[in-house]
Amino acid sequence: MAEAVPQIAELNAPQDWRTVDFISDLHLHASEPATFAAWQHYMQTTPADAVFILGDLFEVWVGDDAVNDDISITAASFEDRCAHVLGDTAGRLPVYFMHGNRDFLVGQGLMDLCNATLLADPTVLVFNRHRWLLSHGDALCLEDADYMVFREQVRSVQWQQAFLAKPLAERQEIARSLRTQSEARKASGATYADLDTAATRTWLQAAHAQTLIHGHTHKPAVHDLGSGMNRVVLSDWDLAAAPPRAEVLRLSAHGLQRIPLA
Repeated sequence: MAEAVPQIAELNAPQDWRTVDFISDLHLHASEPATFAAWQHYMQTTPADAVFILGDLFEVWVGDDAVNDDISITAASFEDRCAHVLGDTAGRLPVYFMHGNRDFLVGQGLMDLCNATLLADPTVLVFNRHRWLLSHGDALCLEDADYMVFREQVRSVQWQQAFLAKPLAERQEIARSLRTQSEARKASGATYADLDTAATRTWLQAAHAQTLIHGHTHKPAVHDLGSGMNRVVLSDWDLAAAPPRAEVLRLSAHGLQRIPLA
């Protein structure tokens, strides 16, 4: 299954940035308070000059109307608490958010409310005289044909408008059903497709970059793609796992460094 190279956005880091953090696949959910607490602490204390969230911050997002319009008040819901953390952090440093396969319905409304910036997938970050290609990663899992069809459907304007037109309670019930199905698939030991190497190389060549930083697969590693190109995979977060997982990928003039938080 061929995948055309998408339009690649570009972000030039300000000259005063010294450190940039990347996180993804936290899958925040009210039923896992330990992961939320670790994320909240990290966001409150990171020394980075900017934080890039490369998708699946949330286990599910059914629409920005799940959040109260005033995130400064005492948070009543889990979504309110998440928005408060985002807004509080964005008051100190730039926060960039990229859609994942679980939270692609995060809209400009939430970004405006939290003073965060929605980042196109993919985007090139120009930092310290190098070009770093950023993506959630799911668009490159070409061998998962069923998912690619589903992805094209749910990313369409027509599907999203129809879904968001449903009452909030109905959307939340649909989300609960989808999460149950997802948990059942994971428990079954089903395997998931990895990123397609040829397509990844094509993206990097089009971006004039050597390194792709992405999440989605939950398999932190560095993959040599040949010709000086590579892809760096972010860790997922799960503080309830044994052992617990939580990791930040930090970029500075010294290169990339994995920072364990658990």
